[in-house]
Amino acid sequence: MSQTTAAAVEAAISAFREGSPVLVHDAADREGETDLIYPAGAVTPDAVSRLRNDAGGLVCVALSHDVAETFDLDYMDDIIDHPASEGHELGYDSRSSFSLTVNHRDTYTGITDDDRSLTIRELANVAATPAEIDFASEFRAPGHVHLLKAAPELLAERQGHTELGIALAGAADRAPAVVVCEMLDDETGGALSPADARAYAERHEFPYLEGSEIIESLD
Repeated sequence: MSQTTAAAVEAAISAFREGSPVLVHDAADREGETDLIYPAGAVTPDAVSRLRNDAGGLVCVALSHDVAETFDLDYMDDIIDHPASEGHELGYDSRSSFSLTVNHRDTYTGITDDDRSLTIRELANVAATPAEIDFASEFRAPGHVHLLKAAPELLAERQGHTELGIALAGAADRAPAVVVCEMLDDETGGALSPADARAYAERHEFPYLEGSEIIESLD
C-alpha cells in the first residue's frame, strides 16, 4: 500500500471518527457511483438536507450483517412474496443489500429532515447495543429510511458502498450503521463523475476515496 493511499484512508477514518462525511467511489466496473457517506450517529437535519440537495440519490442506512441478524432483518428479496421479486439480475452484483424501510416510532410522517435524521440517529444508537433492543418497539415498517444489510464477510465477500461504509465505521470505532446516498449530476441525470465528485469533496474539505483504497487498507 502506498503512503498516499494510507494517508488518504487515515484522513477519511479520522473524519468519520469526528462525524464528518466521506465520499467513496466504488469502482468503474461496479456501480460506477460515488456515495456521500456519514456515520449514522452524526446525521443531523442539516446533514439530511445536504444528502437531499447535494447528493440527490436514495438516503439509506447500512447496518452490519450481525446487527441486521440480531434484529431479524432479512434481505428484501427474501421478504417479498411477489413475482416481481423473482428472477431479477443485477449488472453490478449478485444481489441487492436492501432490507426493510423504517421510521422511528417518535416520528410523524417520517419524511421530513427532522424525522429522517431522528430515525437515522436512533438506528445508530440501537446498532451500538443490538442485543439489548426490541427493534419493533423502536421502529415501524414501512417507513422512509431504507435499510441495507451488509454481507456476512464484509469486503471479503462484497465491495459495495454498504460494505465500504461499514468497514470505515469499524476503523473509526463508530457504531456499525452508516448513511449512504448516491451523488447524482443535475445536468445529465446520471451518476456524478469521479472528477466532479472529487471536486465537490475538495470544495467542502471532505475526504474522497476510491473503493479500492478502502479494500486495500481495511480488508
